[in-house]
Amino acid sequence: MNLTLTVLQIVAPVFLLAGIGFTWVKVGLEYRIQFVTQLAMTLSLPCLIFVSLMRTKIDPVALGTLSVASVVAYAAVTLVMLALVRIARLNTRTYAAPLIFGNTGNLGLPLALFAFGDVGLSYAIIVFAIMALWSYTYGIWLVAGAGAFGKVLREPLVWGTVLGALFLWQGWQTPTFLTNALDLIGQMAIPMMLITLGVAVARLSTKGMLQAAGLSAIKLTLCTGIAWGVGRFFALDPVAFGVLVLQVATPVAVTSYLLAEKYGAQSDKVAGLVVASTLMAVAALPVILALVL
Repeated sequence: MNLTLTVLQIVAPVFLLAGIGFTWVKVGLEYRIQFVTQLAMTLSLPCLIFVSLMRTKIDPVALGTLSVASVVAYAAVTLVMLALVRIARLNTRTYAAPLIFGNTGNLGLPLALFAFGDVGLSYAIIVFAIMALWSYTYGIWLVAGAGAFGKVLREPLVWGTVLGALFLWQGWQTPTFLTNALDLIGQMAIPMMLITLGVAVARLSTKGMLQAAGLSAIKLTLCTGIAWGVGRFFALDPVAFGVLVLQVATPVAVTSYLLAEKYGAQSDKVAGLVVASTLMAVAALPVILALVL
């Protein structure tokens, strides 16, 4: 009973804020998703990442171990999902990236924060950053047929991660007034991303939901199993293990739909995956969370 109550207290704020965004759109109110997303990705989220890493008290060795484990986990997920797409004879440009990459930003970061506190958020940022680097390079190549490593170097969240890791490693701190300002800006990120997730789901098409539900269930099962196995192999501490499993198990990211729309893949199919996997996560993530707590 206590575990159930704890899980509900963790997931309720996440889905409540997403529900606000969903309802906001359904009642006909305006929400400029492109502006809010740009604000979060170029300003608020980089500040959150930088301050969280700079302030963290986690042993750099533990962060390094989680980084290696995250790379191995996403490498395994990539190979397995590419094999799945080939075996099922699905269109690679449409299905590969959504099945590989999860919503580690909008959903994974707040879940880690509410479940494991600031330490969990610091761990989750590492997993998110590695996934983002892989997504901005190989993920874009999968959809567009061309790499974009230069784009990675222009992303503020990448520099927020690099600088945060550097300050953590050297034990540096920014002046108090600057830290407070960056912290305040960073606090906007999680509420904005959750509300935007709800808005995006409300606006997406739900065509072809039967196939989308089946693929979403396969993605959830395989990603959870891979992350669980990798976490055990690297003997991660309980918080790092829980964060890795939660992050890798997150549903299809809304950015997968945006990339499909931008580069001419079957965006309606990807939209179905986003909706189906997100709805499935409402039931699945609390169960996973209960297992890793």
